Amino acid sequence: MAQEHSFDVVCRLDKQEILNAVQQTLRETAQRYDFKNARYDLQFDAGKMSALLTADSEFHLKSLGDVLELRLAKRQIPLHALTRGNIEISSAGHARREYQFQTGIPEDKARDIVKLVKGSKRKVQAAVQGDQVRISGKVLDDLQEMQRLIRSADLKIHVQFVNYR
Repeated sequence: MAQEHSFDVVCRLDKQEILNAVQQTLRETAQRYDFKNARYDLQFDAGKMSALLTADSEFHLKSLGDVLELRLAKRQIPLHALTRGNIEISSAGHARREYQFQTGIPEDKARDIVKLVKGSKRKVQAAVQGDQVRISGKVLDDLQEMQRLIRSADLKIHVQFVNYR
């Protein structure tokens, strides 16, 4: 009898690496000439997995966001796991923007992954389990094909494959 194999499709980001990128961003902007005499702030909320960027102008806000994204990329935090909010500008000209970090697979994207797997006509099963999707089957080649299929699909989210069994 063939053994059942499986893996999970998840999204897990390292909070410590994000925090390190935030701290590096603040250190770098403190040294930069274009931020001299500028008022700005960057706060990371590990509970909500979000960052709030504020600055005294839209130019400084965009520059702060660029530096943050560069630091995140250097620490292997995928930028497509980042949802950028709209830039809000107050009547005084101050700007703010919220960045939301993806945690888990969103419910609608999990359904898309299940639909993609079932539409592949391979002998594999997909089941949503909370904020992850478990894919199982008897043939390892089919599971590897599912990974290629999911990676090549334009889901606009970050996915990782874990818990091979």
